Amino acid sequence: QVQLVESGGGLVQAGGSLRLSCAASGIIFSINAMNWYRQAPGKQRELVAAITSSGSTNYADSVKGRFTISRDNAKRTVFLQMDMLKPEDTAVYYCNAHYSTDYWGQGTQVTVHS
Repeated sequence: QVQLVESGGGLVQAGGSLRLSCAASGIIFSINAMNWYRQAPGKQRELVAAITSSGSTNYADSVKGRFTISRDNAKRTVFLQMDMLKPEDTAVYYCNAHYSTDYWGQGTQVTVHS
């Protein structure tokens, strides 16, 4: 009964901000690496941001300096703060948990318009 429940997606003007949240259940949250992926129509899924169980982070070059991933183990939640959004950030964003296996959220739409 693993669940990754996402929230925070929506429609935003270029230059604006959104914060995505992913609440996890059914896993030992603290030992899982948590990741955000995105997929635009007609394109492959790509890793946007990652955070390890110890809190180390990594970002795709395209979002570095604009996006911040964080986790709150007590709340069993991972966040993606997205600032200075661009139209090319438009995609479905997926939460992923990884330890020995992978689990995925349902995806949440982020649309950035000018």
